[in-house]
Amino acid sequence: MAVRVGASVASVGNRGATDVSMRLRPAAGPLSFTRLKWTSFAHSCIYSALLLCAFALGKPEPLTFVLGLSHGLLWILMSLACITAARLRVVSLKLAVAVAVLGGIGPFFGSAQFIREQRQRGLDTRAAQ
Repeated sequence: MAVRVGASVASVGNRGATDVSMRLRPAAGPLSFTRLKWTSFAHSCIYSALLLCAFALGKPEPLTFVLGLSHGLLWILMSLACITAARLRVVSLKLAVAVAVLGGIGPFFGSAQFIREQRQRGLDTRAAQ
């Protein structure tokens, strides 16, 4: 483990997950953690409706098409937004990967990772006070 020159023993022992989230910013322009989180939740709801239509309701054609198209476009937009947000340090790389890689299969992975990261940020905020 590399130690910064002038770092106290307490700060070296206190590094880890809190160090990573302390470097994250709350927002960068229109990209904010909260906006991305709620968009991810909306994407999960649209995907749930798509699954319900496709498997339980007998594939009502206009609705299934609209929901499928919405899921696909939202996945692409959320992937681009989360990758950009990770580069700007608004979200963690782990969250961006969960949205971009696993979001096409099921956006629930990204929503769950948003909840985990929000809890981690909340713990970090309380620990810093």
